[in-house]
Parts: sequence; structure tokens; C-alpha cells
Amino acid sequence: MKKYKNGEIVTGCVTGIEKYGIFVSLDDYYSGLIHISEISDNFVRNIGDYVKIGETIKARVIDENPEEHHVKLSIKNFNYRITKKNTPKIVETSTGFSTLKEALNIWVAEKTQALEENKIKK
Repeated sequence: MKKYKNGEIVTGCVTGIEKYGIFVSLDDYYSGLIHISEISDNFVRNIGDYVKIGETIKARVIDENPEEHHVKLSIKNFNYRITKKNTPKIVETSTGFSTLKEALNIWVAEKTQALEENKIKK
């Protein structure tokens, strides 16, 4: 079980958005809440403008409750977005799914034959 310290930057996945804040899953044991007042120094009209459910973000721990496995988090005044700079783009090939289409009939025939042979043996 991991314990978090005040001021520590953690990575988590946004699991919920309510009008009062953002719920974040940190690990198997800990979850966190980013209260609406800890999102920005400016007025936050719509929390959905800042994060989306399923997005992985960074946040700063501002308080911890180890008994409840819960931390209070903040994304105020730092870059909380995680960018994927080195992720290669998947390029679609001209053949697309045709190679699978061609192999499918062969796979079905092989499996059918194996099943029939297994029936004969019994």
C-alpha cells in the first residue's frame, strides 16, 4: 500500500466529474478528489473543459487521509496534462483487413478439421 506525501506530484486516471470536482484513481488502494477550487485560479464554469473521464493526468497532493485511502489533489498552477510525444501513429496500410479476410477461411477450415478428427478419435 502506497502512502502519498503533501506536495508530491502523482499520476492518476480521471474516473468521474461532478459539479464540485474531479475524481481520480491513483492506484489499487488510493483515490483522490480535485475540488473545483483546486482546478484553476480563474472561475471554473465547466469542469469538463479541463479534463475528460478516462484521461490520465498529473496532480499535486495537498492532503492525505491514509485511513480512508483518499487524498486531496490540486491541478492549480502547473501543467497537469500528460502529453504523448513519442507515441508512434498507427498508419493504415493499403491492404487493410484483406490479409485477415484471406486467412480467415484457412483458419476456419483448419479448426473444423481438427474438431472432426477429435470426434472420430472418441
